[in-house]
Amino acid sequence: MTTSFNASSSLAPGTWIEGKWHHRRYLVERLLGRGANGAVYLVRRVRGTELAALKIGYDAVDLQSEINVLTTLATHQNRSDRRMRNSASRPFLLDVDDCKLGQMDVQFYVMRYVEGVTLHQYMEKNGSEWLGLIGYRLLQKLVELHEAGYVFGDLKPENIMVSSYGQVELVDYGGVSRIGRSVKQFTERYDRGYWNAGSRAADPGYDLFAFAVLWLHVMDGARLRRQGPDQLPQVRSANDLINLVHTHIRLKPYESWFKRAISGQFASSHEACSEWKQAAIRSGSKIPSPIRRHTPGWLKGIFVASIILLGSTLYIILQSN
Repeated sequence: MTTSFNASSSLAPGTWIEGKWHHRRYLVERLLGRGANGAVYLVRRVRGTELAALKIGYDAVDLQSEINVLTTLATHQNRSDRRMRNSASRPFLLDVDDCKLGQMDVQFYVMRYVEGVTLHQYMEKNGSEWLGLIGYRLLQKLVELHEAGYVFGDLKPENIMVSSYGQVELVDYGGVSRIGRSVKQFTERYDRGYWNAGSRAADPGYDLFAFAVLWLHVMDGARLRRQGPDQLPQVRSANDLINLVHTHIRLKPYESWFKRAISGQFASSHEACSEWKQAAIRSGSKIPSPIRRHTPGWLKGIFVASIILLGSTLYIILQSN
């Protein structure tokens, strides 16, 4: 039986972790970070040089809940991958197992290591012209999550990693909640309830609202910070956020989208993603089409040759008759 992991414990670089059931071994390189419900380590798999991120939870029940979400997402991803051949849709969850740390049996899971920076850092380095593309790719991730039956909940820049080539990944699933329940974790600034703009029920609209506030924070953090804390709780409203969008030159092309997201007017996250894409294209952003599996040239050649051979054979048979 697995037990909780002490929040004050830390695995030293060079520590070996071996799974009890799958017998896979991982070498701890360093601590990547600590969250509300666990510690994440950069590890190296024994065979090969591939790096991964290994998470040990402080509470076995919370960690199992997170693993259940990721397992569901992996299953959903396998189905959707037949339709979308996107290079970013590689498996996120790599391993789930128990291990012994000292006298304790603890549960862990291993996920793909996303080498990149937080959303805030990426935008500061690369500029606001990436708003359209990065926003679109983040919405694609949310659509995937919502279609699997979950809401991310605690959507904020720290929980979003962006690679050097602009791929986006959600990296902390501790606050994920099943659609129809209450949001498990949230950060006030991005919370719909904080702005008196709706409930804390876990629905796709909650994530879309947080997505809108997130971009206000990234693009215009100083003014957003002045809005919330300086107001009495009962007078905060969605209109405060809409006014910020209206007066920001870089967000102006997306103003209609932000109004709908903040007001909860999108029928689905799929609709929101589609409309964001159109707004991004109108603003001059280049949104690449999903990568699809193409028929290899050599296979096309064989097919054409077969048709020619078949035609020649039929011609000879007809002539001989």
